[in-house]
Amino acid sequence: MWFENTVFYQIYPLTVTGAPERNEDPENASLLQKQVKHHRVLGIRKFIPHLKKMGVGAVYLNPVFESDSHGYDTRDYRLTDSRLGTNEDLRTLCQELHDAGIRVVFDGVFNHVGRGFFAFRDLKKNRETSPYKDWFKVNFAGDSPFGDGFWYEGWEGHYELVKLNLDNPAVQSYLLESIDLWFREFDIDGIRLDVAYLLPLWFIDKVKQRIRSLKPDAFLLGEVLGDNARRFYDQGHVDAITDYPLYKALWSSMNSLNFFELAHTIKRTYGEMYRGLQLFSFADNHDVERIASKLTDPEKLPLVYALLFTLPGIPCIYYGSEWGAEGKKERGSDASLRPAYKKPLPNALTARITSLIALRNRTPELQRGTLKDLRLTNRAYAFLRELDGFSTAVAVNADDAPVTLDLPGLGAVEIPPLSAVYNRRGEGFLPL
Repeated sequence: MWFENTVFYQIYPLTVTGAPERNEDPENASLLQKQVKHHRVLGIRKFIPHLKKMGVGAVYLNPVFESDSHGYDTRDYRLTDSRLGTNEDLRTLCQELHDAGIRVVFDGVFNHVGRGFFAFRDLKKNRETSPYKDWFKVNFAGDSPFGDGFWYEGWEGHYELVKLNLDNPAVQSYLLESIDLWFREFDIDGIRLDVAYLLPLWFIDKVKQRIRSLKPDAFLLGEVLGDNARRFYDQGHVDAITDYPLYKALWSSMNSLNFFELAHTIKRTYGEMYRGLQLFSFADNHDVERIASKLTDPEKLPLVYALLFTLPGIPCIYYGSEWGAEGKKERGSDASLRPAYKKPLPNALTARITSLIALRNRTPELQRGTLKDLRLTNRAYAFLRELDGFSTAVAVNADDAPVTLDLPGLGAVEIPPLSAVYNRRGEGFLPL
């Protein structure tokens, strides 16, 4: 499938465009949609030449539909967030991405909604007589932290995020018909399932069947935080899950100068738990600190990306990280992780990543090949990617001194300090 060969790029539309932190009163949402004055989502078009130049093949957009604040508190799954623009604006953006040869994946937030969700507003108003009372898990004998006069289940104790009752056929129909609209109106190419680890596997399978009926090669990605999650492939039939173990191993092995952690993680992931499957790999995303802030030595940043694009996985870049944007969680705030940019700010790191993407895009074994360790020390790691009789060897040195590695079948190779090299199909070693 196309996604196995593709480099992804993640954009958080509400934040990259500088949209207000909170939306207007939900009671006026339908009126606001008709009177939208801002068309911020069209500003993302400025990224398209940048993405095309880098060799990115798909964009994953964080939530774009009407919500209370950050997008994961949905009000309406069928209206573009009024802070971003209109459905027509979003359709234009998706069309221009497609015209540039870039596929589009939407964020599907199906576990919970915001308190401004139309069905929950009706529940607050009409209580037991609301036609939507069974859309949620409600106890009218209790109370919520918001003093609603009834208790409901929130996402992991966050009552601003109201858990949907996915056992209700009416809820299933609403969500699946919303997916129909996404494919019909915006011609998307896939969905990323938010908190897939909390979704019933049978529901995930329903989503998979639906999107494949709409587009035979549609991509389904599941957000899974831990490991040992083979059931999401076997029963939910996702195409990939988020590779958080690799994310942790990338920065941790660099900071501790311990490539044994990285090699063990890869072996456990691709050699044991997910043999023959693909995972969605990343150095950072909207939920974690930027890799440039996570590393104790910023000079190792290019090495992280050298590994990201040569190890197994479907790699994704988080917007801004390709030019070394920093961001740390401060007092529980994610604001610095999701900055606004009027345009891309490419630099030398961007050029380095662009060359890595070009190598991956033209090298099938780096996309889908098997992995074999060649040499492993605390500070150096060499491995071989093989597919259909072709191979590419990669060697990384995280030390501040040069190292010489004797690689089976390839001889001795000297790697400069804080550098990576590769040997494609026996053609000699070149800098990565």
